[in-house]
Amino acid sequence: MMAPPGDERQPDGLAPPTRSGNPVPEAEVAAMFDAIAPIYDRVNTLMTAGFDGRWRRAAVRASRLGPGEAALDAACGTGKLSVALAERVGPFGRVVGVDLAPAMIEAARRASDDLVQLEFRLANVLDLPFDRGTFDAATIAFGLRNLADFEAGFRELARVVRPGGRVVCLELTAPRPRAWAAIYRSAFRRLAPLAASAFAHGRTYQYLPASLEGFPDAEALAVIMTRAGLSRVSHRRLGLGTVALHVADVPG
Repeated sequence: MMAPPGDERQPDGLAPPTRSGNPVPEAEVAAMFDAIAPIYDRVNTLMTAGFDGRWRRAAVRASRLGPGEAALDAACGTGKLSVALAERVGPFGRVVGVDLAPAMIEAARRASDDLVQLEFRLANVLDLPFDRGTFDAATIAFGLRNLADFEAGFRELARVVRPGGRVVCLELTAPRPRAWAAIYRSAFRRLAPLAASAFAHGRTYQYLPASLEGFPDAEALAVIMTRAGLSRVSHRRLGLGTVALHVADVPG
C-alpha cells in the first residue's frame, strides 16, 4: 500500500500546508485505480448519496458545448462524465476520455461502446497527445488531486482547447467555515474506507481522503487556474460546500 499524500496530521480545525501536486508516484496512483475500477462507481454513488450524477450534469452545462463540437474529458475514470459530454455533442460531435489507469479505460469502453462519438485513450493529463486547440472544451472531474502538478495540468488542458473554449474542473474541496471543514475531513477519512469495505477495498480507499489533505481550497484553485493562463475564472460550491465547480475560458 502506498504512503498517502499529505498524511501528516494537523490540529483539528487547521488545514495542512497547501501542496502544488500529488506526491504519490503516477504509477502507484494508476495501479490503485486499476484495483478499484470494478467498484469505483458504486462506492462513489454510495459516498455521495447519489449526488455525483447531479454534479456531473452541472459540469456538462458549464462546458457550454453544443451539437457537433469536440471535448476532452481528462482523468476520465470509468467514463461517466465522458458519456454525458458525448450525449451533449451528439453523434456528429467528438469526445475523447483519457486516463492513466488501463482498467478504468477498459471499464469506460465496455460501458459506452454504442456511442460512435466517444473514444477512450490511455494518456497522461500532463502530456496530452493532442495538438493545440483540438477541442472546444476540456473537463476534469475528481481527478485533479491525482496529478503530480496541478498548475501544469491546467496549462495542458488550456493548450488543447481552442481560444474562446472552456476548461471545467469538478473537484472535492474543504468547506467553510473552518470548524465545518475539520468535521468534514474527519468524517471523510472514516467514510471512504468504510463505504469501500463492503467491497473488500476499505484499505485502498484510505488514499482518497488523504489526497484531500493539503489540496488547494476553491479560492486557491481559482488562482492556480489563472496562473496557468486561463481567464474569467469562476467557481461555485456544491454538496454543502464540499465540492467546487470551476469554470474558465481559454484566452483568444
